[in-house]
Amino acid sequence: MLWVKAFHIISVITWFAALFYLPRLFVYHSMAEDEVSIERFKLMERRLYKGIMMPSFVTTTLLGSWMLYDYAWQSYSADLWLHIKLVLVLILVAYHFYCGHLVHVFAEDKNTRSDRFYRWINELPTVLLLGIIILVVVKPL
Repeated sequence: MLWVKAFHIISVITWFAALFYLPRLFVYHSMAEDEVSIERFKLMERRLYKGIMMPSFVTTTLLGSWMLYDYAWQSYSADLWLHIKLVLVLILVAYHFYCGHLVHVFAEDKNTRSDRFYRWINELPTVLLLGIIILVVVKPL
């Protein structure tokens, strides 16, 4: 189980790196005005989402589900912290797919939001990460 946990942590780190970086690309993309920059951002966003973010999401989900099934649910299913953590993870998954939607919006040149909007949504994974880590490590509830 320690190998599963180790690779889960590695994939979580990779996933979060992408979750932090992609909205930052949206900030710069929304401010870009020249065609060369716009096309470069489209390429970077697509490659980040499909090449790093999606594979690390899948790996994180599979390994996390494995640990939940084999260990965590049997040990902690009655604990509130685990249920809250899973809700935060579901919000993070929804955020992940919303970012994928935004990749398509930018790819079709249909963005209508300002860089300020993307600066704000860039903060959500940080808040979720703090909550998830505190719940898993401290188990306050």
